[in-house]
Amino acid sequence: MYVERNKNLHQKHFAQQASFWAQKITMSLKPRRVDFSETWGKILATVRGVITLSKVPRPTWNDRFSDVYALCVAYPEPLAEQLYNETKNFLEQHVQSLYKIVNSSLDNLLATYHAYWQEYSKGAEYMNQLYGYLNSQYIRKQKLSDADLAYGHGIDLDEQLMEIGELALDIWRRLMIEPLKGNLVQQLLQEIEKDREGEQTNQAILHGVINSFVHVEEYNKKGLLKLYQDLFEKRFLEETGRYYRKEAGRYLTGTTCSEYMEKVIQRLSDEEMRSRKFLHPSSYDKVTHECQQRFVADHLRFLHGECHDMVRKDRREDMRRMYTLLRTVHNGLMLMVQEVEDHIKETGLDAISNITGDNLPTQFVESVLEVHSRFSHMIQKTLSGDQQFICALDKACSSIVNSRQDQRSPCKSPEWLAKYCDMLLKRSTKGMSESEVDDKLSASITVFKYLDDKDVYQKFYSKMLAKRLIQGNSVSMDAEEAMINRLKQACGYEFTNKLHRMYTDINVSAEHNKKFNEWMRENKEELGIHFNIYVLQAGAWPLGLTNPSPLNIPQELEKSVKMFDMFYKERFNGRKLTWLHQLCNGEVRTCFLKKSYIITLSMYQMAVLLLFNGSDKLTMAEIQSSTQMAEGELGKNVQSLVDAKLLINLDGKEQLTPNVVLTVNVEYTNKRTKFKIPALYQKETVQEVEQAHKAVDEDRKLYLQAAIVRIMKARKALKHNTLIQEVISQSRARFNPSISMIKRCIEQLINKEYIARSNDAADEYTYIA
Repeated sequence: MYVERNKNLHQKHFAQQASFWAQKITMSLKPRRVDFSETWGKILATVRGVITLSKVPRPTWNDRFSDVYALCVAYPEPLAEQLYNETKNFLEQHVQSLYKIVNSSLDNLLATYHAYWQEYSKGAEYMNQLYGYLNSQYIRKQKLSDADLAYGHGIDLDEQLMEIGELALDIWRRLMIEPLKGNLVQQLLQEIEKDREGEQTNQAILHGVINSFVHVEEYNKKGLLKLYQDLFEKRFLEETGRYYRKEAGRYLTGTTCSEYMEKVIQRLSDEEMRSRKFLHPSSYDKVTHECQQRFVADHLRFLHGECHDMVRKDRREDMRRMYTLLRTVHNGLMLMVQEVEDHIKETGLDAISNITGDNLPTQFVESVLEVHSRFSHMIQKTLSGDQQFICALDKACSSIVNSRQDQRSPCKSPEWLAKYCDMLLKRSTKGMSESEVDDKLSASITVFKYLDDKDVYQKFYSKMLAKRLIQGNSVSMDAEEAMINRLKQACGYEFTNKLHRMYTDINVSAEHNKKFNEWMRENKEELGIHFNIYVLQAGAWPLGLTNPSPLNIPQELEKSVKMFDMFYKERFNGRKLTWLHQLCNGEVRTCFLKKSYIITLSMYQMAVLLLFNGSDKLTMAEIQSSTQMAEGELGKNVQSLVDAKLLINLDGKEQLTPNVVLTVNVEYTNKRTKFKIPALYQKETVQEVEQAHKAVDEDRKLYLQAAIVRIMKARKALKHNTLIQEVISQSRARFNPSISMIKRCIEQLINKEYIARSNDAADEYTYIA
């Protein structure tokens, strides 16, 4: 066959042919007289063989290149136009003859059309190569430019010349496809419907016929798919919609939603594969969309009706199918997303409402994390990690974390989360490795991100951090720093500024102690005791009591305090030290018992106990006179020593009156040789929690005032509602301010003359520079 011979000819020996052709025309470059009829007769014989893929000898093929060239440069007038017209007439006659054959084979129309199209399209491709000189030197020079086509007036497009390959395809479109289009498209649609019904079809023929609608326009770069879309695609999509509308109705009869979804997903998959077998790639998404509209969009009410039970009963396979179907439809997922959000919220609220006992913070945080982890895993595995469902999870968890049983009382979540972190960061944590503690602390940030009142958490966390650092019972300083860095990453540097300064003070204090000991050696002084001091910045530490009880320092510590004062003033001139005795601890060793013990005491307890070095018995009045402690503070600390059985109340009275006599218990015993006497007031009281919330409210007012001034300074003038929205936007990262609080802050700033009401508008404020 010609096709095999010439494919080999042009793919393997094209360079040899081009060289041979170049040699021939080099010998006769000058235009010469050419007998058109004789030369055209030779070309026509070859063209007939080419267009029908008949056998053409190589020398003959090469000679026709020279004949085309000779006609194009003939003397005295080039004969290119005649060659073009004769070639066009031949192709039209050839296609008309083929049309008669194809049209007479209606029973086998697609196969006959496909066979002749395959032959003709390949022959046209070879003809285009044979007429290469005519295309390049005559037709392309005569063709109208894009500008001519766009802006030219009075141009007859019918006279527009085409390259021979384009001409051949255009003739096929006009004389073959246009007359046959009704029958062709109808039989194509029937064959595709057979394929949908499971009957056998010839994929190569169907694909080839459909592809011919695109291929005949391959030279038309701007409208390559127009014929395909107008002739076939539009009808195909209409028939596809009609077919699957009936199919969906049939599936809905007598099937459950689960069965319906399973069948639809399989049908959609089959149709997607069918598109790839038969259609042009530009149709794939359109066909899929049409099927989704008929199967899903037309029956949204039915599918949405199953979402509630499906989500509540955790039918994950059905949820996966539902998600697969609904995500393809505009707003199809909205109801399912809402159902998932509601279910997560209900589950979380049930979990935290059932917590009881003493360890509420741990139960609360771990319940929230368990709900978050379970549904996060479900969304990732079942719902492909869709962002809409992740947002629903975030909204639900935010509602859970910020819920409150009594709307009049503050939310407990910030306090509980701070206590949970405190429990993990204390040295007393048992049964957990460092990696487990670190993992739990990392997980706690998940809950922290959902808190509305992050400033309340900050207040409680900073108080607990202060206690851990001062009392030296942190699990490790590295763990403390890592937790502060996590909070900084979640909420910014401003949020953790004071926490960083507290952490830094502890490290700097170690350097102070080292320098102090060196200074003591240089001055040849001895304290006689082990002395360690923390120097803390007043603005960074939430140190609680504003009016601590006065105290006469025990004489055993007087030199230590005095010497450190001298050392610090030498190094930092102008700084003032305030001694916080209520936060101090000390260790004393007993020497009056059969067994020696090391006891850790608060400064107040130690001041009481050390008085008994000089006396066996003391009254409460004598102890108060020596220590100068306030009556209430003295009673608490003496009572703690009596309860620990280190001191004995000789009068046996429950109330420690000024005349009560106390003495040391010389019979005291303890299984442990080193222990701590806890203070009675160590446990956090309700009043302290309330004080913390009041302090947060005061901080919020200052924060809002600063935000208002910052905004007004930048904007100069602003409407009331706009200012409110700006303030809320800037404050949301720390807390959700109430409108009433913002209004009060605005009034205060007006009174302080930072801003003023505008004279031009009643609801506008201006900044006072």
